Amino acid sequence: MSSRARSIWDQFPGEVYAAGRNLEKAEQFSAATGGMVKPMLLDASRPFSPEAMSRVRTVVMCLDQETTDFARQCLLHGIHYMDVTAEAGFMAAMEGLHEEAASAGATAVLSVGLVPGLSNLLAADAAADMDRVDSVDIALMLGMGEAHGRAAIKWTVENIAHDFWAGAGTQKQQVSSFTSGKSFDFGEGIGRKTAYRFNFSDQHTLTGTLGVSSVATRLCFDSGLVTWLLFALKKLGLLKLLRFKPMAGLAEVLFARMRLGTEAYALKVEASGSREGQPRKAERFFRGSVESEMTARVAAAVAAELHGEDQPAGVHHIEQLFGTAVLGEDINSRIVRRG
Repeated sequence: MSSRARSIWDQFPGEVYAAGRNLEKAEQFSAATGGMVKPMLLDASRPFSPEAMSRVRTVVMCLDQETTDFARQCLLHGIHYMDVTAEAGFMAAMEGLHEEAASAGATAVLSVGLVPGLSNLLAADAAADMDRVDSVDIALMLGMGEAHGRAAIKWTVENIAHDFWAGAGTQKQQVSSFTSGKSFDFGEGIGRKTAYRFNFSDQHTLTGTLGVSSVATRLCFDSGLVTWLLFALKKLGLLKLLRFKPMAGLAEVLFARMRLGTEAYALKVEASGSREGQPRKAERFFRGSVESEMTARVAAAVAAELHGEDQPAGVHHIEQLFGTAVLGEDINSRIVRRG
């Protein structure tokens, strides 16, 4: 875990708990932190006792959930809630809890991580340069040399195989995953790469939070061979086979074992619109190493703000409450702004 992630328990010593239904694992994690994080038994799939949670101010959820029951229970008891999920459907369901959360005086923050998360903040930052934003294009390059987690690999394989709907309101259109390639300049040392449409949740939420009708997020890999191979398999219709569990399982194993690139990642945001009646474009660019570390840093920064300072009640996405400043000077100084 990154140094920034560790700063949560540095800032709130003795107040952070590792909670889960396996107490032994929670105790092992507690020991690894030298006791700075305490263990706690909690099964998020079941209703919790208000008494047991009476001293809890903020919950940071790191597990994918099928329902919003646990989150709703937290919010109704005035407990702030943050979720690092990348699942657009779950976020949409969470948005339906806005009024209940606001009435209870609790805050929920969604779209926390790299994409979504940093991508949302960069898109909002670019949009702030304009009076009107017509379109936002986001591209993520992932390093194939990084050991990605099992859940992340499973999510990626599932979304490669399935189409999705994107757009605002009545303008929603069905999008075929890993099609509609677009070239992006990822800067010195990387150069131009073609990225393809992918079902990242930021493109679904930014249409509402930024009021932009056209938002598209694309994906490529630092290994051009892997990117090309997936595009070719899509063109041949073979990616449909991943809809079957045995084939999806095999693909997950292959992805987990692949080490064809580096641990580098890069994120590019290109916004188009106008300012004072004149056409305008704005770009935001960020690059780093080990995507999972960046996800942890964004989550740690937002969790610290949510726990330490009162935020507007209700359900919000990261860009509705924070700007890039929340991530600290270290990260802000590495954001390249053009336009």
